[in-house]
Amino acid sequence: MIRRVVAEAVGTAFLLAIVVGSGIMGERLAGGNDAIALLGNTIATGAGLIVLIHIFGPVSGAHFNPAVTLAFVLKGQTDRQTAVAYTAAQLAGALLGVWTAHAMFAEPIVQLSSKLREGPPQGLAECIATFGLIGTIIGTQRSRPEFTPVAVGLYITAAYWFTASTSFANPAVTIARSLTDSFAGIAPASVPLFIAGQIAGAVAGVAFFTWLFREDCPQ
Repeated sequence: MIRRVVAEAVGTAFLLAIVVGSGIMGERLAGGNDAIALLGNTIATGAGLIVLIHIFGPVSGAHFNPAVTLAFVLKGQTDRQTAVAYTAAQLAGALLGVWTAHAMFAEPIVQLSSKLREGPPQGLAECIATFGLIGTIIGTQRSRPEFTPVAVGLYITAAYWFTASTSFANPAVTIARSLTDSFAGIAPASVPLFIAGQIAGAVAGVAFFTWLFREDCPQ
């Protein structure tokens, strides 16, 4: 259990360092072009996820995401004690990752984001993004488990661009990104809406894809 929890913490820390660090780098190099900055942020995040899931998956399952952990609890594949430990590790790792990214780019370590992401469309976008993420995991674990890391990375890469919220799809990521006033930031006031959408998307994703892939489901 200790190794599994540490794997979740370190993996989530690397994920946030990638998200925030590539956002800072992209913004600095893009010359004010947000599309180019987002593209750099997207590629780094998608590629990083593939590698991180391959590294840490054999140890902890590489959730890196309380919404994913919740999905595994709802499917009966993770017990509640493990879920609590994983979630705590993910939150701690996410904060460490943000602060590490700030340190690497000579930014103030402690920050609060001022980037508001408000309104029902943003919450809907997070619900859809998380729903699709859960579907990606459940679907590939059923048919091609070895492809899951690549599928997750590709899905998040796509979701950065087809969702209005740029697909956080992760409560730990959302909370941690409220603590960076950089390209990847989200204002603390916008966090509850995003997390509500993510939880709703995770629950809906488990319900729908479990039904869809039931062996005894009528054709």
